[in-house]
Amino acid sequence: MTAVHGAPLAHILRRQHGVISWRQARRHFTESAIRHRIESGRWQRVHLGVYLTHTGPVTETAQWWIASLAVGNGRPALLAGVTALRVLGLRVPGTPDDAGAIHIVVPARMTEKDPPWNVIVHRSRYLSHADVCRTGAVPCTTAARSVVDAAQWALTDTAAITLVAAVVQQRVAGVEELAAALRARRRVRRRQVIAAALADAGGGSESAYEVEFLRLCRRAGLPEPARQAVRTDREGRRRYRDVFFEPWGVHVEIDGSQHMEVRGWYADMRAGNEVAISGVRLLRFPGWAVRHRPDEVVADVRAALTAAGWRAPRTARRRAA
Repeated sequence: MTAVHGAPLAHILRRQHGVISWRQARRHFTESAIRHRIESGRWQRVHLGVYLTHTGPVTETAQWWIASLAVGNGRPALLAGVTALRVLGLRVPGTPDDAGAIHIVVPARMTEKDPPWNVIVHRSRYLSHADVCRTGAVPCTTAARSVVDAAQWALTDTAAITLVAAVVQQRVAGVEELAAALRARRRVRRRQVIAAALADAGGGSESAYEVEFLRLCRRAGLPEPARQAVRTDREGRRRYRDVFFEPWGVHVEIDGSQHMEVRGWYADMRAGNEVAISGVRLLRFPGWAVRHRPDEVVADVRAALTAAGWRAPRTARRRAA
């Protein structure tokens, strides 16, 4: 077989950022021609059966291609989860849990041979053509499928919730699209957590969280706070407190996913400063904490009220004990 030079090979190398598998290369070169390129240093062996066809640095996209071809035994395997979302443009919030890891999903029946050290391979019984994104720079799962997978694979509920919020805020995928993908999957770890995060990301969840917060207060024997109490700031504008324990000056804000947006951080900080200047104690909780970390929320509120002079009735003390 003689070397075949031309558009098909050039297209492969351009699309795959200079990465090629042995299987792909053999369509264009003889075995001796491939060996010569490796031995002469023109190509770099980056994994078993996968080569970089230049001597320059390995870009992130090239690393994704290396992982894809290595796991797919020379054919592209699908990047998945948070890696697929990055391919599709997500600016991922800090994820030190698996920093640097590349996630790939393969059919349950497939076995991979010695994947690269930084690759996490997931097997799935539910992987169809509808799950494949056709527009990514590297073969990957669709945004909706990737979100459900990434939220399942996250090490903590907090990481899963933050990811869902980031995807919706950055418009990588819409709430309805994600909700449909969640409904379509039979078995999903953290289904309730993901569904709650989607409800939050869709807006209008704050009032529900406030009602849940009031129930927490009653069960814990805390005093009954006022909701949506009105105050006037230094500039004469009317502001609303989500929850306010007026006799003790403890103000609780319950934040939905919009408070995670970068453009909202400074406004939130200024609002918090305004509360502090007025002499009120301010506590802030994300809505998901009210639902999934109720003991921590109650402990903080109780501590703030106690510091402000509140004393629990004896019955409430016994209940807390």
